[in-house]
Amino acid sequence: MTVAEAFEDIAEVLAKMNPSQIIDLHAPKSMVKRVEELIYKKKDGKISAEESIELERYLTLDLLINLTKARAKRLLNA
Repeated sequence: MTVAEAFEDIAEVLAKMNPSQIIDLHAPKSMVKRVEELIYKKKDGKISAEESIELERYLTLDLLINLTKARAKRLLNA
């Protein structure tokens, strides 16, 4: 199993929990602000190793949430 397949499987399980609530998931404003800060630091070449890891974790979480929302929408439309 690849990492992408693992994400897809987890997203499918999460989406089934309550598809309507999953679709309404949004990142807190504080998280969005932090991700933007980290992205700007990375673009400017001023990001530390720790911040780079933090950014990757946020992006991984975002991927999982987006996959889950897509599955939830598919379930609601079925």
